[in-house]
Amino acid sequence: MTTRREFLKYSAMLAGAMAIGDAGAKTTGDITKTWNSKKKSGFTLWQIPSHSNTIGNSYVFQTAKGKVIVMDGGFPEEANTLRGFIGALGNEVEAWFISHPHNDHMGALTEILKNPQEMKIKHIYHSRISKTVQAAEGPYSPSCQEFYDLLDKTTIPVTDIRTPGDVFSYDDMKLKVLSVANEITTNAYNNSSMIMRVWDKKKTIVFLGDAGIECGNLALNGPFRDDLDCEYLQMAHHGQNGCDKHFYQSIKFRVCLWPTPSWVWNNDQGKGFNTGILKTVETRTWMKEIGIKEHHVTCEEGLWKLS
Repeated sequence: MTTRREFLKYSAMLAGAMAIGDAGAKTTGDITKTWNSKKKSGFTLWQIPSHSNTIGNSYVFQTAKGKVIVMDGGFPEEANTLRGFIGALGNEVEAWFISHPHNDHMGALTEILKNPQEMKIKHIYHSRISKTVQAAEGPYSPSCQEFYDLLDKTTIPVTDIRTPGDVFSYDDMKLKVLSVANEITTNAYNNSSMIMRVWDKKKTIVFLGDAGIECGNLALNGPFRDDLDCEYLQMAHHGQNGCDKHFYQSIKFRVCLWPTPSWVWNNDQGKGFNTGILKTVETRTWMKEIGIKEHHVTCEEGLWKLS
């Protein structure tokens, strides 16, 4: 259970660490005063880092009228951090989207569903993988099944999105689902990631989740190919061993969002820069070749916001 001290700690740490100003800018001071200090244009996005330098996806949006939308949320260990952040925004979530059932994406929500405390969640959206796909990654099946069992039991409305193309509107913010769960059993859970496009009149962001090569190719050759072009792109699978170079070369984007801890960013599992088995440095090289100059990396910037 989150104590009042923990709640205040996480609220102050996260809300006070970055107030809303110009897109991508870091400022200090009281976040509520800054929100109200000038008229906002469109929604605000926060890319939330892991507090324990682990891998994971966690994004929070707030519309100009104050509605909160969450995408993924990270490992179970990140639940208290997320509680504090959402608490600072009013403790009510209009919609929670889960890209796929790996623990570093749905684990925090799993913990919150077990013990919501004072948090109100109005709707949960996901794309449920089949039993065949679930069994293809045996070590992850128990946590996946626990999550699904909680979804089946909760009184919160849950929507299982079965076909791409659905569009959701939250005040000034729109979200479109570009891909859903499929029957690919290679890199099974990652390749069943929901790819989502979020936009308003000012900006467009595409979230690839943990999409692998096969999932990326399906999207490239699917009916929503043009929706992959965007300004901001969340790098697939934390920027390593996700979509391939061809995918990134085939779409238009200007800025990379990296939900990536330092050991993944540097491919360093204890023996030095780029000495591990991860592909992050290779992906970074691709981005340089493509000409991408703006990057927002959780391990380097911490909490980053876009408004």
